[in-house]
Amino acid sequence: MRAPYDPRLPLDGLTRRTFLRASGVVGAGALLTGLAGCSWTDITKAATDNPLPAGTPILVMVTMYGGNDWLNTVIPVSNPAYHDARPEMSYSHDEVLALDDVTGLNPGLKNLSQLWSAKKVGIVRGVGYPQPDRSHFRSMDIWQTASPSTPLTTGWLGRWLDAAGSPEPLLGLSIGPVLPVLAVGATKTFAALSVKEKSNEPLVTAMAALGKSDPTDSEAARLVASSYAAVGTVREEVVQHLGDVSLPDEVTDDGSLKSQLLTVAACIKLGAPTRCYSVSMGGFDTHAGEKATQSQLLSAFDGAIQSFRTAMSGHSRETDVVLVAYSEFGRRVQANASQGTDHGTAGDVIVVSDRVAPGFHGDQPSLTDLDQGDLKASQDFRSLYSELLSKVLGADPSPVVGSGTTPTSILR
Repeated sequence: MRAPYDPRLPLDGLTRRTFLRASGVVGAGALLTGLAGCSWTDITKAATDNPLPAGTPILVMVTMYGGNDWLNTVIPVSNPAYHDARPEMSYSHDEVLALDDVTGLNPGLKNLSQLWSAKKVGIVRGVGYPQPDRSHFRSMDIWQTASPSTPLTTGWLGRWLDAAGSPEPLLGLSIGPVLPVLAVGATKTFAALSVKEKSNEPLVTAMAALGKSDPTDSEAARLVASSYAAVGTVREEVVQHLGDVSLPDEVTDDGSLKSQLLTVAACIKLGAPTRCYSVSMGGFDTHAGEKATQSQLLSAFDGAIQSFRTAMSGHSRETDVVLVAYSEFGRRVQANASQGTDHGTAGDVIVVSDRVAPGFHGDQPSLTDLDQGDLKASQDFRSLYSELLSKVLGADPSPVVGSGTTPTSILR
């Protein structure tokens, strides 16, 4: 089973059946009670018929595909070992946005720096899992299924839907044309709202092909494929059904993280009965020329969060939202010969919320006591999931991530 296909990669040779198989959905069982594809009409109707009660916590999961280099994101700038390992691609004290005397943020994260000062950011250090895998596909599978040792065809948030037993088909919502593995349960799945991508006609064509019916499809394949058929319908339906809630043009012009998060903000302000949203951003596989590339990516990431926070500012549901950003792994400590970094293991997780316990949670892993050149994880990501399930989604973590996890205490 593989992680969701990244729509920023080439589409050569992709068919709907191989795509669904690569996403781990065809083998995921009969998803009979989920609603795979949805439109803005569905969301506006659900917001009218069954609005989310005021004060209900809302989880927004941001997946950073490619393996973000956390050492050049949350930077141990005062550690000599950091500079020794990356003499030409490390950041100096003058370049970083200081968080304290020893650590700074990448200069592309100006808004996040301000949110840190406002005590709206928590950073979990050294997050990973036992016996780490350096494959993009396998490691993302592990993070999204929450099963490091045994491959599963259900995602952790899909299992949350299964256990919730709610008849509400929009309890979970994925923004974009790809339904990630984390959103697939044994009997239910997130709804998928596709954002129109005018600037990428090959992608639009491919997604339309993915949505065509196939008499040989299983029930699961038919259900998930319906989400792709919804591509291109958002703009027209917004004009007719949006009413007092406005979607900025960015939502329908591209598939950027900013567009996805602005769509989430519009859904939340509308009152959609959704407890959990999934959005994503790709491109973090920085094997060469990392410093400039990653800074641009992180600047776009930062701008997307700023736009989301601005869109929610002053709204009654602003304080309900917990945004969590993670990647499948960090990068190796030592720079490679191409001024990039190769696949590593442990990394950080960023949480942005009015509900966060601000500051660092856990210590920066040693840059000299390494596991085959990689950081040693000090915290299991399932502990974070356990806290998100209990404190944000109001669920028992045991059926989803198992028992025995120690919460990270990142939420108040």
